[in-house]
Amino acid sequence: MSIEIIVVVALAGFFAGALNAAAGGGTLITFPVLVWLGIPPITANICSSVGLLTGYLGGGLAYRRELSVQKRRIGTFAAVSIAGGVLGAVLLLSTSAAVFDGLVPFLVLGSAALLGFQPLLSKRLAKRKEKLRAPLAQTKVNAGVPLWAQVGVMVAAVYGSYFGGGLGVMLLAVLALTINDDLQKLNGLKTLLSLFINFIGVMVFISTASVDWAIVAVLAPAALIGGTLGGSIARKLPTIALRTVVVVFATISGLVLLF
Repeated sequence: MSIEIIVVVALAGFFAGALNAAAGGGTLITFPVLVWLGIPPITANICSSVGLLTGYLGGGLAYRRELSVQKRRIGTFAAVSIAGGVLGAVLLLSTSAAVFDGLVPFLVLGSAALLGFQPLLSKRLAKRKEKLRAPLAQTKVNAGVPLWAQVGVMVAAVYGSYFGGGLGVMLLAVLALTINDDLQKLNGLKTLLSLFINFIGVMVFISTASVDWAIVAVLAPAALIGGTLGGSIARKLPTIALRTVVVVFATISGLVLLF
């Protein structure tokens, strides 16, 4: 790789790590950048998943208090997430390059739409929780997990391992619509499940030798630094500004890839 490419990949990884820590949507930066650099879309998708994995670990640690009271949920959803993650990764590896190339613009545009509608979705979900909540009606954190919640997480896991953009938004929507509990607890659960799903996908990708390690060697440490240092800076900025930048960037990228 040339020095120019290394710098561009490192910058993409840094900003993606920072955005994942602050608002989410890092994949919508690294994936288009890698494609623009001439990396085949499937390889770019895989490298993005592997390179950004470290950022999810920090998010899970940040929510350890909320997660400590959801052990039964975590156990159930972990099994579902692992199954979905494996299925999505295998599906990606079995998809022909031509088919994936045709899907890429719509995956990017769809993910941008998910991220763009996140504030509206969060408000609707919060209002729904207030209506449903009652002193004795709130679901116990270690009660059985509803079947529809498991099905929804499975679908999200397949999608997340296959592409990944907007996975957090999708997971939070599924959890909030199927489980009546505090949104902070569900957000922590969403973060941990995102780690599970991406980790399983990465393990499948590594086992099939389909990773461009030169790209990952630049992307991973840059994303880690971005998540650690850049995240603290990004949190001080208006979340709507961060989200807008990512949505606009992803939308332009999707339209360029489409046309």
